[in-house]
Amino acid sequence: MKLYYAPHACSLAPHIVLRELDLPFELIRVDNTTKRTANGEDFLSINPKGYVAALQLDDGQVLTEGPAILQYLAELRPEANLVPVSGTFERVRLQEWLNFVSTEIHGGLGWLFSSQFPDEVKALIKEKLFKRFVVLSQTLERQDYLMADGFSVADAYLFTVLRWTSLFGIDLKQWPALVRFQARVDSRPGVKAALAAESE
Repeated sequence: MKLYYAPHACSLAPHIVLRELDLPFELIRVDNTTKRTANGEDFLSINPKGYVAALQLDDGQVLTEGPAILQYLAELRPEANLVPVSGTFERVRLQEWLNFVSTEIHGGLGWLFSSQFPDEVKALIKEKLFKRFVVLSQTLERQDYLMADGFSVADAYLFTVLRWTSLFGIDLKQWPALVRFQARVDSRPGVKAALAAESE
């Protein structure tokens, strides 16, 4: 498999999961500005959507969209318990969290990257985000991870996008449960390995 990634992007989440599962893969860096890969390929020929993450399978098929990639990878090693068994209500709960992180946290923080929005608009976006952070905190004050049974692909995703808060002057200390969560996930060997590889 090949994981197409960009540093500091949401592609860190599947990168973490690949390392957590100890799956063999090739890591290929993408320049988000030029849409060229480190080995000179046109990234748009791999993923016409133009953004990471993209996972190219051994048969040549390309899978995009973080939540889909995360679940696909976790199903390759079900014994690692990074997703509940398909067809169970707990799997639906995981999908609920993946959708919440995708639309409410990733989506909200993503708007803050835009230089087109004036500060007043960004302040409104942050106000809405902070309400979502309260929802996350309520869960993470009760348990270590989003799912009661332990670390899952949803945690890899949340950890990844919460790392962006520092880029926008958002201090997570307002939500101590989120600070503890970030530290907890950051201490995992698979996470450390992914972060180290992306900093090379």
